[in-house]
Amino acid sequence: MSNLYALIMAGGGGTRLWPLSRKDRPKQALPLTEERTLFQVTVERLNDLLPPDRIYVVTGKDMADMLKDSTPQIPAGNFLLEPIGRDSAPAAGLGAFHIAKRDPNAVIAILSADHHIADEAKFRDSLRCAAEYAEKGYIVTLGIDPTFPSTGFGYILRGEEIGTQGDFHVYHSEGFTEKPNAEKAASMLMSGKYSWNAGMFILKAERAVAEFQRQQPAMYETLKQIADSPDQLNALFPTIQKLSLDYAIMEGAQQVAVIPVSIGWSDVGTWSTLFDVLARDEEGNALRSTKDDHIQIDTTRTLIVSDRLVVTIGIEDLVIVDSPDAILVCRRDRAQDVKDIVERLKNRGDHRL
Repeated sequence: MSNLYALIMAGGGGTRLWPLSRKDRPKQALPLTEERTLFQVTVERLNDLLPPDRIYVVTGKDMADMLKDSTPQIPAGNFLLEPIGRDSAPAAGLGAFHIAKRDPNAVIAILSADHHIADEAKFRDSLRCAAEYAEKGYIVTLGIDPTFPSTGFGYILRGEEIGTQGDFHVYHSEGFTEKPNAEKAASMLMSGKYSWNAGMFILKAERAVAEFQRQQPAMYETLKQIADSPDQLNALFPTIQKLSLDYAIMEGAQQVAVIPVSIGWSDVGTWSTLFDVLARDEEGNALRSTKDDHIQIDTTRTLIVSDRLVVTIGIEDLVIVDSPDAILVCRRDRAQDVKDIVERLKNRGDHRL
């Protein structure tokens, strides 16, 4: 499609992937799943779908040069720089207004910079399908077929089928559910009517602008001022209320469609989810290293991230992450608690953030 654009959300700190993910080099700028960074992989995933000049990136000022240098194929002017993080709604709005001004007929695919997708061809096909329904006026979300009762993701309830395109079935969305407790997650999985909300939305640029005007009029006015006077970005953007895109727009939107997909998706949000997507040896261990240097005795189901020799004896289900100034050791089922350690470091004024 000649009017399809990608808007990559590349802000955020990735605190649950400390000690590798830091303020000056967050997870999207790290080569976690392969030799290229998550951001580079995200951009290259779009190669067969649209040209680089139709890829826009919203990121923080402090990360801009790093991301630009890693993807020289994207025009420098396509990087939209937030002076301060205000969550995903203002970031998406900044991009949507910018793209709408360039191409009023644009269809925008809002994507994250830090997702792992195993079946990239199917992902691109799903975006093509979503774009067709976006042209019909829908806000389309790609819903991930759940593989277990996760309490870490939001869920989307499928309603009546709207239509099909190739292998894809398109349904009315009956609403979004925030991250559930374990009992509710199990019930939703058993029903077979829910998909995980991966935060991937496809819609016409004019529909995005209209939704901001209808649901978030104050944010709309500020974003419009920025679009009309880009030199006011630094002064105006910090005044916008901090809101997620789900809360600000998606939960109150009408005519929303969901396309359930199985594309080998992971948000690579914790060391545990990274373990899930990496290749493992006969004992179930995953090693992420440039030197491939691990000696073990009786070690099972353990993630090791290090660029020097690591020796393990008699351990199981652990995460071991070695960085130049800090080492993390934790149980895999406690990996999400790393964010609490980051908060403690912040509270004591530690520089290792």
